[in-house]
Amino acid sequence: MFKKILVANRGEIAARVIRTARRMGIATVAVYSDADARSPHVELADEAVRLGPPPASESYLLADAILKACRKTGADAVHPGYGFLSERESFARLLRESDITFIGPPPEAIAAMGDKIESKKLAREAGVSVVPGFIGEIENAAHAVAIAEEIGFPVMMKASAGGGGKGMRLAFSAQDVRDSFDPVRREGLSSFGDDRIFIEKFVENPRHIEIQLLGDRHGNVLHLGERECSVQRRHQKVIEEAPSPFVTPRMRTAMGEQAVQLAKAVGYHSAGTVEFIAGADRSFYFLEMNTRLQVEHPVTEFVTGLDLVEQMIRVAAGERLAFAQENVTLKGWAVETRIYAEDPYRGFLPSIGRLSRYRPPEASGTVRVDDGVVEGSEISMFYDPMIAKLITYGEDRLSAVDAQVRALDRFELEGIGHNIDFLSALMQHERFREGRLTTGFIAEEYPGGFAGAPAGEALIARLAAAAALLQRVETARARRLDGRLGPLPAAPAEWIVRFGGADHRVELENGTVLVDGEAIEVELDFIPGQRLVEARFDGEPLALRVARERGRWTLTTRGASHSITVLPPLVAELSRHMIERAPPDLSRFLLCPMPGVVTAIHVRPGEAVEPGQALATIEAMKMENVLRAEKAGTVSQVCVKPGESLMVEAVILEFE
Repeated sequence: MFKKILVANRGEIAARVIRTARRMGIATVAVYSDADARSPHVELADEAVRLGPPPASESYLLADAILKACRKTGADAVHPGYGFLSERESFARLLRESDITFIGPPPEAIAAMGDKIESKKLAREAGVSVVPGFIGEIENAAHAVAIAEEIGFPVMMKASAGGGGKGMRLAFSAQDVRDSFDPVRREGLSSFGDDRIFIEKFVENPRHIEIQLLGDRHGNVLHLGERECSVQRRHQKVIEEAPSPFVTPRMRTAMGEQAVQLAKAVGYHSAGTVEFIAGADRSFYFLEMNTRLQVEHPVTEFVTGLDLVEQMIRVAAGERLAFAQENVTLKGWAVETRIYAEDPYRGFLPSIGRLSRYRPPEASGTVRVDDGVVEGSEISMFYDPMIAKLITYGEDRLSAVDAQVRALDRFELEGIGHNIDFLSALMQHERFREGRLTTGFIAEEYPGGFAGAPAGEALIARLAAAAALLQRVETARARRLDGRLGPLPAAPAEWIVRFGGADHRVELENGTVLVDGEAIEVELDFIPGQRLVEARFDGEPLALRVARERGRWTLTTRGASHSITVLPPLVAELSRHMIERAPPDLSRFLLCPMPGVVTAIHVRPGEAVEPGQALATIEAMKMENVLRAEKAGTVSQVCVKPGESLMVEAVILEFE
C-alpha cells in the first residue's frame, strides 16, 4: 500500500479523497493555487505545496509542477480527482515514466476514451450501441452545416475533448449550427486545449443514464449499477440518483454488460463511467466514457456500501477486487443535488463572493455533505461554480427525495447567490417525484425562469402564523430595551400579515393561533437574531431560515423565499396610503449580469438591434454567456472592450 498520496485537485473532491486516504492510514499532500491557500483541503492534508497563481492554466493544470511537488514531498502516488488533469493521458504517462503511481486507469485507456471521436469508433468495434452521427474531423462551419443537414435536425455539437456541459450546443437549424460552431470550438480550446468538434443526432425526450464501472489490474471488470443523471441545465448535471426509476433489471444487465465489454476492450482498470442516452422505448446508445471518478459517485456508494475512492487506491496498489459481479447488490435509494454558486432568480447567473454564512445540514446515516468550503471561503471566478454536494438516502425513492427537501431547508448559505431554493422546488415537483424525467425537464418545466416554488394554502397559513409569532417576540424584546423616550405599547393580539399580494389576519390569544379564522397548532421557539428556526405546525416539523431587514421578515422554506410584513391592523390600513418609490429606469443600458470577462462585443455604435440579437459574450466560471437584446433599439455607445474584467451591473452598452 502507498505511504503518501498527493491529491492533484482542489475543493470538495480533494477533501473527499484526503478523508478516505486518512482513514486508510495513508499520508496526504495537497496542492493549491494562491486563491486556495486557506481552503479546507489544504488544512486537511498532512502537507501542502503551492502551485502558482489562481488561473488553472498556471496552477492545477501544470503537470510538471505537480510532478515536482511529488518529488519534493516523497509522494509515491497521485489521485487526480475529477476535472483538471484527471483525464489527461500525457499526465498519467508522465507519472508512470517517473515511477509514481497514477490512481486511475492506464494512459492507453485514457487516450482511447478521452477523444470522443475515436471512442465512438472503438465502441462500435466492441459491439456497443452508438448514436448516429459524423465521426471525423469537421473543417469549418459550412462543413458542419452540411453534416447536420445530412444527419437530420436536431443535432448536438460537442467539443471532442469536452465534458461537464462545456463545449456543447444543441442545434435545431442550419443557422443554429453556424452560430454555435465558433463558441463550441472556443470553449473546447479554453477548457480542454482542443478545438475539434463532432456532431451527432440528438435523441429527443432522452434520459441520461450512466453505468459505474470498477476494474482491477488483473483483468476483472464489473459494474455497480446505474445512475440517473437526466435533470440537467445547459447540459450540466443538477440532480443524480441511484438507481434509476426508469431502468428495469433487464435493461440494467444489458447496459452493464456493454459497459464492461467496452472497458475490457481498452484494458481498463480503476473506477470509470460509461454514459448512455436512453430513449422512451428503453433503447440506449453510448455517449462517452469518463475515465475518472464522477462528481456523482456518492449515490452509488450509498446504494452499494462501497467507498469508490478506497477501491481506486487498492486497485492502483495492485490488489484484486475483493468481490465479484454477483456480490454487487443495490439497496435503497440515494439522491444527490449540486449546490451551485448561481442565482436561479436572475436566470441562473453565476455568482462569486465570500460565504458570509455557511452551515450545511447535520450529517447522519441518511444525509451526507461533500464540500470543500467553510464559512468565510471565497467562491472565485476561476473555478467551477459548485459549492457542495448534498446526498440523501432512503429505503425507497420518495424517502430519499423527502430527505433532500428537509435537508435543503436546513442548509444555511449567505453571501452569494445559490440554487438551494431551486433544488428544493425540483424535489417537490410532481413530475420529478413521479420519475418522468428527460434531459429537457428543467427547460420544459421552467421556460420563463424560476420564481420560487409555489406555496399551497397550508404552507401560506403556516408562514403567516410563524411571521406573527416572530413579530410578537421581536416586539416584546423591543419593549425591554432601556433608554427609550417612552414606553412602547404591548404587542397586539391581532396582526395583519402581508405577503404574496394578500393580507392574512392572524390572532394570537391564550396559546391559540388563528389564521383567517382557522386554528393552527404551532410550536415555535425563537430568539431574536436566530437564523434557523425549527417549528412544528399541527405536529409536522418545518425548518424556517429567518432574516429581518427594513421592517420585513424573509422566511425561506420549501424552495422559496417569502418577504413578509407584519403590522397591527390600524397600521396596515394606513400603510395602504403610502406612495411607493419607483425604481430608476435602466432600460437604456446593457448591464453585466455577473462578474466575468468580456469575450466579444457583437455590435457597433450606431447599429440598430432587434429583440433576441446577440450583443455581447461574457465568460464566467468557464462558461460563455451570450447577452441578447430584450427590445429593438440603436446602440449609442460601447463602454467596454474584449478582454476586460467586469463586475456585476457594469455598463457594457448604452442605447439611444
